[in-house]
Amino acid sequence: MRIFIYRTLAEYYQKHPDAKTALEDWFSKTKESEWNNFSDMKATFNSVDAVGNRRYVFNIKGNSYRLVAIVLFVPKYVYIRFIGTHNEYDKIADCSTL
Repeated sequence: MRIFIYRTLAEYYQKHPDAKTALEDWFSKTKESEWNNFSDMKATFNSVDAVGNRRYVFNIKGNSYRLVAIVLFVPKYVYIRFIGTHNEYDKIADCSTL
């Protein structure tokens, strides 16, 4: 999968160093993957949830953080739309519009 944009992850874990290892692990697993559908993604990340409009929520670092991404299976693109704490995520009214 091709991930847009790594800089988003780097900027986040510079502010939250405890998330660095988990975010880099998510990045490397995602980059190495060849997902064709949600089932393939679920095999890589068991805790991923679909929230509609091609948006998926990943639990990061034992659910301390959440990452929302748009995943386009056909061109194999992943667009990071949000990274935040679980509490910050809970304040989002509708993840499918991110």
